[in-house]
Amino acid sequence: MRGESFQRAVQLFNNREFFECHEALEEVWMPERGARRLFLQGLIHLTVGFHHSQRGNLEGASRQLRKGLYKLNAYLPTCEGIDTARLYQEVLSVLDRVEAGGVVAGYPQIHTSSGSSSQ
Repeated sequence: MRGESFQRAVQLFNNREFFECHEALEEVWMPERGARRLFLQGLIHLTVGFHHSQRGNLEGASRQLRKGLYKLNAYLPTCEGIDTARLYQEVLSVLDRVEAGGVVAGYPQIHTSSGSSSQ
């Protein structure tokens, strides 16, 4: 994982502080170009989706989670030391609950990958 700002964003994500995480990721995302920019944008969509879910906006949550998964798919199974395959599967689980109109009891965490290869 690169940079202190990115690590702070991961910490916010894992603490379920999705609005704050979105803000932190946008600071990292804005100056980026290329593949890293799309990876970060995928994570941003996920944080916005989880924020919508927390606030009961299931339609907004579903739309953002789908966008995030679409972008994250290009960065499987690992990217920047993150186990993106695990994150992808856990987000799919949340998306299923959201689209079924269910309450989300738990949100995914960002885990580091063992023997990570970075894209």
